[in-house]
Amino acid sequence: MTGLRVVIADDEPLVRQGLRMVIEFDGDMTVVAEAADGREALRRAIEHRPDLTLLDVRMPIMDGVEVCRRIVASPQLAAVRPVVLTTFAEDELVVAALRAGAAGYLLKSMPPDQIRQAARTAVEGQTALAPALVDRLVRDYTTRRAEPSPALTRLTERETDVLREIAHGRSNLEIADALYISEGTVKTHVASLLRKLELRDRTQAAVAAYELGLVRPGDAN
Repeated sequence: MTGLRVVIADDEPLVRQGLRMVIEFDGDMTVVAEAADGREALRRAIEHRPDLTLLDVRMPIMDGVEVCRRIVASPQLAAVRPVVLTTFAEDELVVAALRAGAAGYLLKSMPPDQIRQAARTAVEGQTALAPALVDRLVRDYTTRRAEPSPALTRLTERETDVLREIAHGRSNLEIADALYISEGTVKTHVASLLRKLELRDRTQAAVAAYELGLVRPGDAN
């Protein structure tokens, strides 16, 4: 079996069937298992060790946020990227999922090609967020913070530039082009800023950029 391996978790059978068709449409991703609740989703992840799990945020027995938390906490699932795919766009759910370790938060209303591309983006370690959520992601934090956080002083000027670009959803190659540096240098800066800010991945870095006051909803990309 080649390509990315995916587990889908949703309590609606018809939704799972539709998502399977969406995910497998281009032929580079395969749904290796389905789950009807959070506990089963975790069990399938342990059984199949997929590249990606797509989780509804509200499921019986165990919700998607808790599944994300348990996947991230499990050493045997270190290579599995948990992503929420749901109809619920409430800010508190988005923030809770990302803080629990979700590699992204997607909406079922997104076009199928955007869902597929976001899934690939999450597996690559980049931020996977529904476009409609980006400016809303941490609005509560940004409206409360008048000045950038002192935590940003841990970063060099170039690392700060890279963090700002991550918050705008840009890939390493796009950041390299924007800042006139090599893609390898971008990767070095990303690794350094993640370490300094004690963040797990680019998704958490995007959240942190808003929380720390570096980027605000509505800033020009």
